[in-house]
Amino acid sequence: MTADPARYDGRGARMAGEFVLTAPVLVGEFVRLEPLEYRHAADLAVAAEEDRSSYRYTWVPTAQEIDDYLAAQLARADTGRLAPYAQVDPATGRAIGATAYWDPRPWPDGTGLSAIEVGFTWLAASAQRTGVNAEAKLLLFSHAFEQWGVARVD
Repeated sequence: MTADPARYDGRGARMAGEFVLTAPVLVGEFVRLEPLEYRHAADLAVAAEEDRSSYRYTWVPTAQEIDDYLAAQLARADTGRLAPYAQVDPATGRAIGATAYWDPRPWPDGTGLSAIEVGFTWLAASAQRTGVNAEAKLLLFSHAFEQWGVARVD
């Protein structure tokens, strides 16, 4: 299936009515969410190899899979269905995990965004139970409700 060029902006972001799914930098006390890029690969490889015992319920790439993981996430971003983030420790500047907005859904009449999902989340073991995940979700939810005016975050 070929994408309708009128549905995409110049960066490959999908248009939902007038909405363009983007990943703006979001900053908190415990985490800075930055658009996911290949420059995060080395940090994410280290983060992914910390104690992996908490990854029973979600898939987290191994260090050897990070490049393929990034390629897959960035390919999904090119479809406009995903806006992936690196979760960065503001104290060290190192990426400690990932998360994303995905599946933006416009109102039936195409006027704005009605809902978006948050997912694809994982954190290094050392960042778990530190407030990073809670703050990351607060940043993502707040942005979706306050800036995009969504009715629902899934």
